[in-house]
Amino acid sequence: RCSPYLISHLKKRNVWQREKDPQFWNTLAQQTLKEALMQQKLNQNVAKNLILFLGDGMGVPTVTAARILKGQLKGQSGEETQLEMDKFPFVSLAKTYNTNAQVPDSAGTATAYLCGVKANEGTVGVSAAAVRSQCNTTEGNEVTSILKWAKDSGKSVGIVTTTRVNHATPSAAYAHSVDRDWYSDGEMPPEALQAGCKDIARQLMENIPNIDVIMGGGRKYMYPKNQSDVEYPNIPKHSGTRKDGRNLVEEWIAKKKDKKGHYVWNKKQVLSLNPNNVDYLLGLFEPGDLTYELERNSETDPSLTEMVEVAIKILRKNSNGFYLLVEGGRIDHGHHEGKAKQALHEAVEMDRAIGRAHLLTSIHDTLTVVTADHSHMFNFGGYTHRGNTIFGLAPMLSDVDQKPFTSILYGNGPGYKLVNGARENVSTIDFEENNYQAQAAVPLSMETHGGEDVAVFAKGPLAHLLHGVHEQNYIPHVMAYAACIGQNREHCIAHDGTAALKPALSSIAALLTVTRFLC
Repeated sequence: RCSPYLISHLKKRNVWQREKDPQFWNTLAQQTLKEALMQQKLNQNVAKNLILFLGDGMGVPTVTAARILKGQLKGQSGEETQLEMDKFPFVSLAKTYNTNAQVPDSAGTATAYLCGVKANEGTVGVSAAAVRSQCNTTEGNEVTSILKWAKDSGKSVGIVTTTRVNHATPSAAYAHSVDRDWYSDGEMPPEALQAGCKDIARQLMENIPNIDVIMGGGRKYMYPKNQSDVEYPNIPKHSGTRKDGRNLVEEWIAKKKDKKGHYVWNKKQVLSLNPNNVDYLLGLFEPGDLTYELERNSETDPSLTEMVEVAIKILRKNSNGFYLLVEGGRIDHGHHEGKAKQALHEAVEMDRAIGRAHLLTSIHDTLTVVTADHSHMFNFGGYTHRGNTIFGLAPMLSDVDQKPFTSILYGNGPGYKLVNGARENVSTIDFEENNYQAQAAVPLSMETHGGEDVAVFAKGPLAHLLHGVHEQNYIPHVMAYAACIGQNREHCIAHDGTAALKPALSSIAALLTVTRFLC
């Protein structure tokens, strides 16, 4: 029997042999051309459902590297692989700057792509008139999100994230806070509390009280200070942080007692639920952020893909449709720590979740958008050969210090290291280890975001409106327009009072809908 390595090598060799024939490339281009021509018949149905996949920190270099990793995990060369998002017919670029920052943070950007308004860094759900950490600038400057617009129109709504559910990205969907770090009242300054500002966990429970599905981490911000965590009872740092003594989980359970509401905190509990018997779901699987995908306990912790599947099966029961925000939030954390392997495996897992959502929905009535809030100081290069492991060495030594270097490098971050006054020789260490910190040009305890535009992938009704280069705050306006929610709905009604945009009632769409419910 052939070894897996030999089989992989033979597969790659066959691919490379095929690519030597010009006819291979000409045929591929003609096929792509036919597919592009088919896109001229635009999908102008009403978007019954809206899904936004947000890869936190998933800049274009991260997308490319994740594509290669996805292929290499399947024994392929990697470069020719297709991510699920690569299959989306429309791609544009979004400008990510905050109103007061050239290189943005995740809070100001979340306010843009969820609330449709650009904002200052560090603030969520408030306009640029609000000043970070100044409580008295909150009132009167609140802005609402597309999640609320969808809820107000009768749709079901959900949030799924691999970070804390009150982290920067999800919090902009429901909270109005001048400081992204005010997770619970335990993290707030006394003067802010005295001035009447509310912590983000409390706002999750009170601002939009009937969010249908909430899944992620962040348990400790829901419980009274020093209350032991259910999963880690003997680890003080995981205990509750609330100073007001409130148990927000118990409050949620009490309010949903007669409404088919379920609270879960592990994989077994969430996957044992019958979505047909669940109208409200609160799943908090860690005290803080969820563990990295590479370190996830597959017995006790659900994957992003599993959470997305449960969420869609619950939300799609609503005949009015749904809005779902999905965040692959720890791509960002991996990059900040200089741990490219962690970051890229997070990106591949989010792509897997995108694929699962595709199987559970129809392109005829579901607008799906995949984007990032910002990029990172991450890149890969060094004239690597085709099929070179994405975590491997460049095929040459530096002509300055005569030492090897990995293809992946960071512009700044914790990977900067000197040994005897010179750059570390990476051939003496395990640079393919899960938590290896790639070398960085400038020493920082945490690597920074990047400032370049990010890609926006779109498919489904009116996806073609996401084209060219736009401000990031344009995204929720397009999604709301496609779904006939939010501020401009006039186009949804024709002059004779009938629907102007077409509901997706083609025979194909009907067949797909029936198929979905049978699955």
